[in-house]
Amino acid sequence: MELLPSAHVDTFCRDRLPTADEWPEFLTGPPVPDYPDRLNCATVLLDDTISERGGDRPCLHAPGSPTWSYDDLRATANRIARVLVEDHGLVPGNRVLLRGPNTQWLSACWFGVLKAGGVAVATMPLLRAHELQVIHDIAKVDLALVDHRFLEEVRGVAVPVVPFGGDTVDDLTGRAVDRPGDFDDVLTSADDVALLAFTSGTTGRPKCAMHFHRDVLAMADTFSARVLEPTPDDVFTGTPPIAFTFGLGGDLVFPLRAGASALMIEKASPTELAGLIEDFGVTTLFTAPTAYKAMLAAGTRLGSLRSAVSAGEHLPAAVWEAFREATGVKIIDGIGSTEMLHIFIASAGDDIRPGSTGRAVPGYVATVVDEEGRELPDGEPGLLAVKGPTGCRYLDDPRQQTYVQHGWNLTGDTYRKDADGYFWYLARSDDMIISSGYNIAAPEVEEAVLRHPDVAECAVVGWPDEQRGMVVKAYVVLTEGVAAEPELVPKLQDFVKAEIAPYKYPRAIEFVDQLPRTQTGKLQRFRLRA
Repeated sequence: MELLPSAHVDTFCRDRLPTADEWPEFLTGPPVPDYPDRLNCATVLLDDTISERGGDRPCLHAPGSPTWSYDDLRATANRIARVLVEDHGLVPGNRVLLRGPNTQWLSACWFGVLKAGGVAVATMPLLRAHELQVIHDIAKVDLALVDHRFLEEVRGVAVPVVPFGGDTVDDLTGRAVDRPGDFDDVLTSADDVALLAFTSGTTGRPKCAMHFHRDVLAMADTFSARVLEPTPDDVFTGTPPIAFTFGLGGDLVFPLRAGASALMIEKASPTELAGLIEDFGVTTLFTAPTAYKAMLAAGTRLGSLRSAVSAGEHLPAAVWEAFREATGVKIIDGIGSTEMLHIFIASAGDDIRPGSTGRAVPGYVATVVDEEGRELPDGEPGLLAVKGPTGCRYLDDPRQQTYVQHGWNLTGDTYRKDADGYFWYLARSDDMIISSGYNIAAPEVEEAVLRHPDVAECAVVGWPDEQRGMVVKAYVVLTEGVAAEPELVPKLQDFVKAEIAPYKYPRAIEFVDQLPRTQTGKLQRFRLRA
């Protein structure tokens, strides 16, 4: 693919794109519009929305803070862009690390970086110094904008740091307030890199996915526009940080593309989240299956909610049914990836088949292939393969050749597709347990264990065994108040044998206080296998 001329003065990102023969096939045409050659996604999401709908509309809510209008966000982002360029010499293409929980100011920093032509490198707020150093080693960050409450871990990373949200002399908040509220946004190329998104680490060392300005709009013009169908009156919120592309879409890109508003939440328990949904009239929620299950346990009703989106891990059919029964809302289960930027398979409303992830989002095509890249017949399990307007471009990483094969993005998931085009999740490709010749999908066993009333969380992995090659091992977090007594093990095993085929039951069960998860809530099975 021949790229459009770049507006980046610092060519670090473009110089490190995969070679053309390593790219997946990208799909163009409806529903994705024909974007102009010169395109800054921050300008489109903010300034163009103001031109179309007005700037006095509510844009960003936050607990305990006044609501920002679209005009407020634009003026703050413009002032930040001025500080970056005038005080720190930022040039288009420089990488700027963002660190902090979801707040109005973090959002303004994200927009300010892009308006100035920079590349946003958002990071999880709880990453430690060595993890941030790895990100810096890969992305060669030029500057870091850090919430003043989260400075400690970044002090050891050799990068200039600008705090925000505090009251010190060097704080961005005070330095920006006196700057003019206008700024001439850099007219970047549609093919210039806007984001460096790091994988959340379920497989070890993070990979860095590179996404263009056109990609940021494409994820809104596909999943959001065609599946969520938002209106300007919607109020979005979510628990994932914007460093997680699932959160970036749900918290910023989707609401602003629709002229809607968003509630920025730093941190909330399921009960607190339910209260915030009620207080702010949230209509569209993005969170993980465990949060939906916990909100059910808290007995919440969520009367304002119109759409609920689940991603990041498999949504058990039992949780979907229970949530619909309690709230009347049909959770939209979806699969996306950092490499694809957002969700590419999902269904909504009456198109949902509980237990299925759904069908390919308009603009994407998906299929199931074997190890050689050949499409498999309906019903036969294989590797999920997808193409669309977004796709994998790792920054200078040989693993590009693993994720992209034969023009397809291979997500690392095992699926089957039915005759109606619905995709049914079986396991991560490395979560398929082969025991005595039987293929056992770890998530299926997890769902069975989770149906026991004494179980709060469960993770299943394959455990080496001389006789069977592997056996099923379950790590179990018990419900509060339940003791981890030895006699509970055979009870759980018998329960599972009655729920699914007996050969799938966990031959080993270990009780643990918590399961290892990433900052985005994804289960880290590799740590359990280790």
